[in-house]
Amino acid sequence: MEIWLNQSTTDDFIFLGIFSRSPTDLVLFSVVLVVFTVALCGNVLLLFLIYRVSRLHIPMYFFLSQLSLRDLMLVCTTVPKMVVNFMSGKKSISFVGCGIQIGQFVCLVGSEGLLLGLMAYDRYVAISHPLHYPVLMSQRVCLQIVGSSWAFGIIDGVIQMVVVMTFPYCGLREVNHFFCEMLSLLKLACIDTSIFDNVIYACCIFMLFLPFSIIVASYAHIQSACSAQAGKKALAISSSHLTPVFLFYGAAMFIYLRPRRYRAPSHDKVISIFYTILTPMLSPLIYSLRNQEVMGALRKALDHCRIGSQH
Repeated sequence: MEIWLNQSTTDDFIFLGIFSRSPTDLVLFSVVLVVFTVALCGNVLLLFLIYRVSRLHIPMYFFLSQLSLRDLMLVCTTVPKMVVNFMSGKKSISFVGCGIQIGQFVCLVGSEGLLLGLMAYDRYVAISHPLHYPVLMSQRVCLQIVGSSWAFGIIDGVIQMVVVMTFPYCGLREVNHFFCEMLSLLKLACIDTSIFDNVIYACCIFMLFLPFSIIVASYAHIQSACSAQAGKKALAISSSHLTPVFLFYGAAMFIYLRPRRYRAPSHDKVISIFYTILTPMLSPLIYSLRNQEVMGALRKALDHCRIGSQH
């Protein structure tokens, strides 16, 4: 803690960001702002519907509510600071603020990745073992799944935050990103971080391939357990889960599993937008528009509001 306090009194970190003041970048920034607003409203609405509508109180929607909560927290971890810096013309973040942002980001990305994998297991049980579903996916099991994903993310976030922020940083402290992304920050360290880089690389392989393997294995079992016609129907039903999965894991694997010599900051910043802003926006839209129960609950809620306003 003493190291943090000492360093927090020195120069702040400076974001090089992703947008300039050119007309093109102003348009792109406006698009990001719209996407952020849609992500915010969409996830809040989905959380509200799942909480208020009793027929949505089943494991699948419980997991969706947890996914929406993490997406909501994820966009609020990076985008508001980026917007404030862009609007004010300032690009700085304090040392402590940077550490907190790293911890929150790693925690949310790690826990969401694991939750997406465990949600595939839920789909496998629901489609392949419907008669045993109430037992295999009991309330206790659901809480254990959600709790374990949170615990995994929090432990990983705290460890990486503490280690990264205990490195000495020197020079101009210019972070070539729009938020305190760990790999971008390590480039500013005054000491050799290659050992930690290799550890992080190994951790990323584990964090990405473990839940992704669960997803692949679950849908492989679904296909093998069903006939050709039933298998197509099962995949059609589960496609709302697969779409955010491919967006999330595709972007994360591109950034964190590439060899270092192929990494380019400009590419990383653009791809980061996919799983920090775009996926949190698309997830509630995909899960809502492709789900009749959610759409029915939304129409019912709108009807109640319309009737209430008439009175």
